[in-house]
Amino acid sequence: MIRILHAADLHLDSPFAAMTPERAKLRRAEQRQVLVRLVEECNRRSCHLLLLAGDLFDSEQVYRETAELLCQLLKNCHAKVFISPGNHDYWSPASLYATIPWPKNVHIFRSEQIEAVKLENPNVTVYGAAFTGPCCGPLLHGFRAAQGPAVMVVHGELSDRSGKYNPISVADVAGSGLNYLALGHIHEDSLRRVGSTSVGIPGCAMGRGFDETDEKGAFYVELDAEGCRVSPVPLGATQYRICTVPVKEDPLQSILDTLPTDSADHIYRIVLKGTCPKPDLEQLRQALAQKCAALELVDQTEPPADLWASVGEDNLKGAFLRRLQPVFEQAAGEDRQTVSLAVRIGLALMEGREVPTE
Repeated sequence: MIRILHAADLHLDSPFAAMTPERAKLRRAEQRQVLVRLVEECNRRSCHLLLLAGDLFDSEQVYRETAELLCQLLKNCHAKVFISPGNHDYWSPASLYATIPWPKNVHIFRSEQIEAVKLENPNVTVYGAAFTGPCCGPLLHGFRAAQGPAVMVVHGELSDRSGKYNPISVADVAGSGLNYLALGHIHEDSLRRVGSTSVGIPGCAMGRGFDETDEKGAFYVELDAEGCRVSPVPLGATQYRICTVPVKEDPLQSILDTLPTDSADHIYRIVLKGTCPKPDLEQLRQALAQKCAALELVDQTEPPADLWASVGEDNLKGAFLRRLQPVFEQAAGEDRQTVSLAVRIGLALMEGREVPTE
């Protein structure tokens, strides 16, 4: 059995420009810890191969401590490491890939021409290529692997449309003869079977904004005569999460009732919905400061309509409101909310509007 750990799009040393300098520094430090956990997982699972499918770095601007840590970690990795530079960290004579002393167990693909590396233990051929600029044409067109177990690591997108980031057509994958195609570039994870080839996209290893939400990680792959089995490997990074909260009478309590127990470990965008008096966002931020690693509040509530505006009218609506107004005034808590809902339902029916449900 061939054991593989496949990761992509770590984007080490991202600027995190929307954050304060202190917060951005913490996030870059967390990126390095994700790298530590990646190598730990690789060794713990006794993987033969560690495949890094591009955008390992966010740009050419890489801190010295990041490069030093990366080389030390990969040196201590028990697997053979294969790196396919992507559009953010493309290979060039001036790139980090060409200018630092990489460990002997690391192989970096340096050309847009697909290269084959034949291994004996385990018996597998690893194919790969590199972006050599910020854009790249289709690399797999007409490719066919030699006989025997074969995997490929490359940065690109599975697409039958033209594109500038190594578009890979379904037909080219189906005819490739690969057992596993390890891709990077798309930040959402997916797994697809194309002919006899399993195509894995682990997504980014750590979210960097609210467009990269929830749990991120890598793929663990087992390849043998029976086929290819792929499973996700969470890497424990802080998650970006979006939480929609239907606000009731007490906005803070509504949020606390909705947040999960591990909210303090993650970054939240809380979207407030519903009909209620305008929430005091600053007061809510202060009250929730210890409940989330970081917090963004979005107020999408609507002010309540004056339910009793027509109470003096000499018609059915007025009579209806005069009957329920004293019941509302004497009620409290959930009972008052129930009476309010009954009034809004009654008014909606009389006015031909959509009936509220809460």
